[in-house]
Amino acid sequence: MKVAVVGGGINGVMSAWALARRGCSVDLFERGELMAATSSASSKMLHGGLRYLEHGHFGLVREALRERAWWIGQASHLARPLEILVPVYREIGRPAWQLGLGIRLYELLAAGSGFPNGRWHTPEEVAKAFSNIRTEGLKGAYSYWDGQMDDGALGRWAAARAREAGVAIHEGAEVTRIDAAAGILETCGARATYDRIVNAAGPWVDHLLAASAQASTYRLDLVRGSHLFIPGRIARGCVLQVPGEQRILFVLPNGEHTLLGTTEVRQMHPDSEGVAPTEVVYLLGVYNRYFFGDVGTADVLGTFSGVRPIVASRRNTSAASRESVIERQGRLINIFGGKWTTARALAEKVAVATLN
Repeated sequence: MKVAVVGGGINGVMSAWALARRGCSVDLFERGELMAATSSASSKMLHGGLRYLEHGHFGLVREALRERAWWIGQASHLARPLEILVPVYREIGRPAWQLGLGIRLYELLAAGSGFPNGRWHTPEEVAKAFSNIRTEGLKGAYSYWDGQMDDGALGRWAAARAREAGVAIHEGAEVTRIDAAAGILETCGARATYDRIVNAAGPWVDHLLAASAQASTYRLDLVRGSHLFIPGRIARGCVLQVPGEQRILFVLPNGEHTLLGTTEVRQMHPDSEGVAPTEVVYLLGVYNRYFFGDVGTADVLGTFSGVRPIVASRRNTSAASRESVIERQGRLINIFGGKWTTARALAEKVAVATLN
């Protein structure tokens, strides 16, 4: 079977690899460079999504925890386990019992993955782990383990495996139109016919469908996530509960620096608008609420942002989820949503949908 995959992010690369392993002739088309957009603008975490348990997404979390172990097992030079502490303060955020219960459930869902369990840390232990953390009102911290990665490098590692399996990767080849019924794919100046076309364009899935006059049951909510780097080396990660909100903020080691993220800002088009000054102020404000040092905008070493494609049904626009949807239209298979960590599992489902 001759298959075209549109999109050189992690979902496109993993789908192409899965199809090639099943004997398909696969062309992958990427308008720019592999991993140059959303897939290299994550929080650099291979994680199940601890906070998704609050919304009852147990299946998604269980799958992601299983896949987290696969990535680290396959590419341990680009991914590693990381201990993360969740400080508990009086009258801020979720109570200690709720956090402890959530982390215990998280660890039960991860049973057999080879990750150690976390524990309760006293205020003194928390202050030793983070020398500049504010201790007023600090009751202690729960810890848990997750995975950290170099997302761009890990994605390129996967692309190399796809090439070894026979995938022909075309960078700088923007797909301008697809025909679901005829299996026709058009790029700038070229046209070809395929038995199947996989639309794995990430935030651009809707854009390509609209340009091709293809209707769909689903649409995407586009949410920009921004991050920044500040000075300081830390050995462990930290999850901060944003005061007055249900959101959390990651404070993560990144070489000699510290990574803060992420924001959640809705936007109307798939290209990232970049990190807004208000987002920098927001992230630093939360960080300074918990840590001494009064880090300001002048201390920021760098920023980056990416657009996450989150599924929203046209029948119920308020039902947004980080879970993915695979939609078949004639010879066309559309991928809506998805998480970095679960890209391999999603690709296996895409392969089954494509070959049936």
